[in-house]
Amino acid sequence: MTTQERWDIAVKVLGGPLAAMGEQVLRGPVVRLGANPGPGGVQLTGYRGLDARQCVITAYKGGTAAVAPVGTNQVRVAPHANVNWKEIDPIPGPVYLTDNCAIHLGPVGRGATIEFVECRRFGTWERGRLASEVGQVSGAGTPAVQIGPGGVPKSFDARKVGTVRASTAPIWFVGCLFLIMGTTFVMLLGIGGYQWATRSVASLGPVEEGYEFYESVDLASTELNLDLYKGLEKPFYEFVMSHNVETAGTAQKGLDKPENWDSRFLQYTTAQLQQQVRAWSVFRTLDQVRKEYSDVTLMLREAGLPEVFAAIPYQESRYFKVRQPSVVCAMGYWQFMPEVALRIERTTKLDFRVRDCSLQGVSDFKWNPTDLAPPKPISKAEYVLDDNGDRRCLIERCAVDDRMDLRKSTKAAIHTLTEAYEDRKLRRSGAIVQIAIASHNAGYDDSRFGRKSRSNLKQAYESWIGEYGETEGPFFYGRNILTGSHAEKAWNGSKLPPETQHYVYSVVAQHLLAVCYYASSYPEDRAFSAWKHHVSDADGYCRKFDVPSSTDVRRRKGGAK
Repeated sequence: MTTQERWDIAVKVLGGPLAAMGEQVLRGPVVRLGANPGPGGVQLTGYRGLDARQCVITAYKGGTAAVAPVGTNQVRVAPHANVNWKEIDPIPGPVYLTDNCAIHLGPVGRGATIEFVECRRFGTWERGRLASEVGQVSGAGTPAVQIGPGGVPKSFDARKVGTVRASTAPIWFVGCLFLIMGTTFVMLLGIGGYQWATRSVASLGPVEEGYEFYESVDLASTELNLDLYKGLEKPFYEFVMSHNVETAGTAQKGLDKPENWDSRFLQYTTAQLQQQVRAWSVFRTLDQVRKEYSDVTLMLREAGLPEVFAAIPYQESRYFKVRQPSVVCAMGYWQFMPEVALRIERTTKLDFRVRDCSLQGVSDFKWNPTDLAPPKPISKAEYVLDDNGDRRCLIERCAVDDRMDLRKSTKAAIHTLTEAYEDRKLRRSGAIVQIAIASHNAGYDDSRFGRKSRSNLKQAYESWIGEYGETEGPFFYGRNILTGSHAEKAWNGSKLPPETQHYVYSVVAQHLLAVCYYASSYPEDRAFSAWKHHVSDADGYCRKFDVPSSTDVRRRKGGAK
């Protein structure tokens, strides 16, 4: 006689919408938890900051259990729930659980906290029959299994597993049964296959006017299109990971395989792309700036920098609205600060100047940058009016402003991006592409000019590996997305400012969308012709959603329905 134990997992959700459910017994030995864990998983609905599959709890023979994060997701474990979770570091891998210990899923301040009660042995299989020690069904009057929110059974104490045994059923019956099951399976497979093949295109594409620009996406409330998520692996490797692999060399191993990537980064990129493809405004704007996008792409390609950087000026200038300054007077295609322009002019051979700027309310005075880095805090700048945190740029115009020149400003951007991209320590990270993109938003290293800032990427990354080690370098960006939106003020324990946390994936998503639109509508352009395989290949990711033609986009000019 052969037997095999099965251990179930008893937990309680502490706080939030599912706390009222009380103790739940989850079918083991493997339980997935998250916002959308899939069939057989525990769906924690109503909790912000959770990935689709946040963690896995596994029960082992003898009643021991362990919890492990999925990918780079945050999971914290403590002896009890009455702890300061900010003082508990996320676990890097599987950790054994003790009875009644607490597990916090997601970022501190968000997510869900659960109590691991214990493992419970459900029963033993004996030649196809399950003899349960937890509860036997004894005929009429046995209570039905109750289902709680998210499809979690409230108790497994009243269950019975029945089997059709060959020793008691006629051979013809068994044969007919298998024939019926096989026919049904084929029919369902055919129907399901058709729905799967048509679902992704039908559900992804421009369906509303939308906005030209999206600053951030809430991953916790977004249902990822898994077909698109998987389809993005090839372009994500081409435009991001291949450069990370090349620059890291032997410092980081296995980055050529998707399972070793920063999955949280890719998830956010997918969610942002799903958001952007719904908006006709995004495609219309891409059509309007195709010449600028082409010129920037060619210059980056000639400089040997990743082409994904071409989406930075689109992101920075809000789709190339170059004469619209930020509240701190960053202007132009790449939104350079005045001091950065002076730095580039003085430290390179580039002709890049900002001169004789008129300030609002100040007559007969021409302001010129004198420092090589913006002041910290920026409210001390002469050209910024700070009214209790409400900032406004005071520069009305500058007699000379090369930030408005696409070619000059792109050459300047190539210089500043190369500073970060060629940093030896950052190159070893396995995340140089995302770090370089972030550096354009938060700065690379102002300490060289007497303005040290924790938001600068050199300092932020060094602080990260100082805490977690260089092996965590590839996950630096994804694990530091700890705010729910671009507009939040608090860093929430991240090494990156809130804006920068949501900046990088937005740039990458915008470029991936631009690749599809430009390669489809303007394949003859020298910059875009190299991307045609993403459109023409049968498994190209551009086929995962409906890319409108330039004709369709122009028909809707002005938001016409």
